[in-house]
Amino acid sequence: MISRRSMMAGTAAFGLTACSGQLPTYRGPEVTRIQVLKNRREMQFLHHQSLLKSYRIDLGFAPEGHKSQEGDGRTPEGGYRIDRRNPNSRFHLSLGISYPNANDIAYARAKGVDPGGDIFIHGTPQKWIGTPDWTWGCIAVTNDEMDEIYPMINNGTLIYIYA
Repeated sequence: MISRRSMMAGTAAFGLTACSGQLPTYRGPEVTRIQVLKNRREMQFLHHQSLLKSYRIDLGFAPEGHKSQEGDGRTPEGGYRIDRRNPNSRFHLSLGISYPNANDIAYARAKGVDPGGDIFIHGTPQKWIGTPDWTWGCIAVTNDEMDEIYPMINNGTLIYIYA
């Protein structure tokens, strides 16, 4: 687990700068890994073993278990990558997660179902603020938090989603 000292060091090194009307620019240590702890509703950003920042999250409307098909309301579990960015998302800003992977596709195919897709980390529309676990399988934070997160994460960043 991450020590309190590592957490404090990561927090002290965290830095954002912004110009009026634009997204902030991240000037802190590289985020080398994202960890999502579904049972704690927490997303952590790490630089190697040091915790940089953590966020409270909302998940899919049926969050327990691994996503196995389109429409099941589950947030996937396992190792993925951030593979795309959408600055024009209808959910404020969004970062794509590389679900489904080859194993997810094979499992869904064996069951005769569509594995689904379009899993993102994204903001929260006004109508969903205060509603727990409202997404269709995505990971949601506030829009202000998404403004902070979007410039921190590079395509290719590893994301591990745990039960």
